[in-house]
Amino acid sequence: MDEGRTGTEAEPAAETAATPAGAGADTGAGGPRDDEGRASSSRVPGWLRTVGRGWRNPRLRWPKRVALGLVLALVLSTLAAGIALRANYAGDPASGTRTRDRDALWMGHAWVDGRKKDADVKALAERLRTTGIRDLYVHAGPLEHDGTLPESAYPKARWLVEAVHRELPGVRVQAWLGDVLATEGEVGMRLERAATRAAVVRSAGQVLDAGFEGAHFDLEPLHSDDSDYLSLLDDLRRVTRARDAQLSIAAHQIDPLPNLHSVAGVFTAHPKWWSQSFFGQVARRVDQIAVMSYDTALPLESLYGGYVAEQTALALEVTPKSTDLLMGLPFYYEDNMDHHGSAETVAAAVRGARLGLSRTDRTREHFGLALYVDFAAREKDWTAYEEGWVR
Repeated sequence: MDEGRTGTEAEPAAETAATPAGAGADTGAGGPRDDEGRASSSRVPGWLRTVGRGWRNPRLRWPKRVALGLVLALVLSTLAAGIALRANYAGDPASGTRTRDRDALWMGHAWVDGRKKDADVKALAERLRTTGIRDLYVHAGPLEHDGTLPESAYPKARWLVEAVHRELPGVRVQAWLGDVLATEGEVGMRLERAATRAAVVRSAGQVLDAGFEGAHFDLEPLHSDDSDYLSLLDDLRRVTRARDAQLSIAAHQIDPLPNLHSVAGVFTAHPKWWSQSFFGQVARRVDQIAVMSYDTALPLESLYGGYVAEQTALALEVTPKSTDLLMGLPFYYEDNMDHHGSAETVAAAVRGARLGLSRTDRTREHFGLALYVDFAAREKDWTAYEEGWVR
């Protein structure tokens, strides 16, 4: 996650060339023909004739069949996936699948660097008082690549925590710490280094000393089955438990098909998803796990909602009942290859999460929604969240 033509041009009119007298060409249906009645190849480029002859080569019979089979398999699998996602979005959520008052809100850096004032906290309290939001993930980083965190990054932390407690009793303020991992490039944090992991643990203790009530980590891109990450979570958990604080993380999505992350890793070097097993290993090590269930590249609202329903069910199956599972909502609008704003709506995400909850663990208490992100949210986003999930 980040902390932050029309027009038509008329075609030229078709030109008709007169046939020279005595040329012997037949200009009837089917185009020019030679003296024997065969279609003339005089206007076919030489390279195209060569390709055509090569494609008709008997030795290519089986390669052609294999290629056609692969294309058909891709088309049919894509169609089947779309039908499955649309089916996931059908039906009505079960009664009682509303907020458990365990929701969360990702918030920008302005809340701890001095830009926000008491009046802003009062306005925030007015907005959140009738919602199910219990945790605020306030950006206090980013971490340095070596795992350290300068105290100058969050000078107003204690002021914010005290102001929130005054205006919103019971709401917790956690430090949102993130960094880019060097998993797909040369630059970034390297979790395989023990010294780096130790520095991250010290940084967590540092923000807890500053008054935060938890540490929320967003390290990306984090590949599935990363044992160094699991080791880091074990060390962080000892620190947060000793201080009666929360340990929470932002999680990648789960393989919608078995081992899809492995396939994506081979062809794109960016295995977007985690295996369901790895997701469960992570969930057992934290107090809260928030799925970044957006930026899916899906083009239709029904497909996106069905995808969120599937992600919710997959996550519920492997998340301990004592761990808060939060499904992320896109509280922002973008329109690009990764995120189609007309499809990835708050309403679709809320409905999808409720459907997944209804079908998998309807009465689960440790469940909520996480809203990303406060500074990009529109009034219609808040309304969709409240009407679909809170009321």
